[in-house]
Amino acid sequence: MAACPFSLICLFSLLILLLTTDAGAGNSAATVTVPLTPLSIKHHLHHSDSDPLKILHSLASSSLSRARHLKTKTKPKTKDSNIGSNYSNSLIKTPLSVHSYGGYSISLSFGTPPQASTPFIFDTGSSLVWFPCTSRYRCADCNFPNVDPSRIPAFIPKRSSSSQLIGCQNPKCSWIFGPNVESRCKGCSPRNKTCPLACPPYLIQYGLGFTAGLLLSETLRFPSKTVPNFVVGCSILSNRQPAGIAGFGRSSESLPSQLGLKKFSYCLLSRKFDDAPVSSNLVLDTGSGSGDSKTPGLSYTPFYKNPVGSSSAFGEYYYVGLRQIIVGSKHVKIPYSYLVPGSDGNGGVIVDSGSTLTFMERPLFEAVAKEFIRQMGNYSRAADVEKKSGLRPCFDISGKKSVYLPELILKFKGGAKMALPLENYFALVGNKVLCLMLFTDNAAGPELGSGPAIILGDFQLQNFYLEFDLANDRFGFAKQKCA
Repeated sequence: MAACPFSLICLFSLLILLLTTDAGAGNSAATVTVPLTPLSIKHHLHHSDSDPLKILHSLASSSLSRARHLKTKTKPKTKDSNIGSNYSNSLIKTPLSVHSYGGYSISLSFGTPPQASTPFIFDTGSSLVWFPCTSRYRCADCNFPNVDPSRIPAFIPKRSSSSQLIGCQNPKCSWIFGPNVESRCKGCSPRNKTCPLACPPYLIQYGLGFTAGLLLSETLRFPSKTVPNFVVGCSILSNRQPAGIAGFGRSSESLPSQLGLKKFSYCLLSRKFDDAPVSSNLVLDTGSGSGDSKTPGLSYTPFYKNPVGSSSAFGEYYYVGLRQIIVGSKHVKIPYSYLVPGSDGNGGVIVDSGSTLTFMERPLFEAVAKEFIRQMGNYSRAADVEKKSGLRPCFDISGKKSVYLPELILKFKGGAKMALPLENYFALVGNKVLCLMLFTDNAAGPELGSGPAIILGDFQLQNFYLEFDLANDRFGFAKQKCA
């Protein structure tokens, strides 16, 4: 095969040759549970590298890249939880696991016959579900712990009788490219109802990389449910993406939208389980009827919709009504305009499973950090650790027999309070330094004013049971040991 410089045209041509177009079938079972596995915070590090400062710096750097992406985004062994454990036949449970390259993952199976399950990074901040695809799949810069770039499992469309390219005139093509997608399909006019052209190739940017490919209609398979005609991305080229991504955002192409979920819930394992053979459950509720019943033990706050709507990528985020941040007994002063998205779509607070640390716009972060510094004035700052880790403030507690650490409480609309466990907002570096595990953009110039003002990351939500009640547009949570 002649060499072809990478372009979307080459990608399009190659995939057309590789994919088949037979149809599949499915059933209507309504319950699924998937293991949810954590991905290690030792992102970008070799296994032999145990320097805690390098680990923290890597964590902060990857979180910042993710925050910048979300704020400037454009559109193109299992253990049951205690809360919500009385599952009905309208639920799907799937293990949620932690791995060695950041985030949490689930395993999904596609195809007819079903091909081997592969890991997908669980991401509430994006919507497309995509997998490494074809025997020619390549991932550049994918030298992560426990990842061999040449052995990343890939889906093979030509081995599945249910694989079919999404056509350019298929309404599902517009989920990714918008209502005017036909203008990008040369030779397809509204009068030509049998246009043979496929939906254009996608190129999706993430905080640390990208993926590119074509949209397929495929059969998604759970142990108790089969979902035919599921739209999934067939990626043949990615950068810094060691696994596929399961988008759980609010757009039409997301897994919750395509399955018509009423709610989904999960409990994030502690980061100490990185790469351990243990997982919690991601529970997908496909039951009929909205219902207003609340899960016992959960506190709830409403979801907000971004005023700009689905016309912007911000429309796929899960905004929550944070009202106050309390450090110790002090209410930190925060302008209301930061806490709710404005008419331009900027501002507000989102929950993002793809972010590790919680990001705060610089004025908000400085106010919170200042209050911690004031209340911990008896401890000297560890400036060298701050410089090397990229986190601040860090406090030297060497020689101290006891240490006072202020509480950190998030208060939401409706009165729901989330009191974070100490290990969710402070990290011990060695045996003598404590660092606050929140961050902002420390780059020169004005703060990032676009997009969400606060991004709640999964480090702060470890050992919380979280429920995304889509039918009733609300977010539920409760503190709980997940393993």
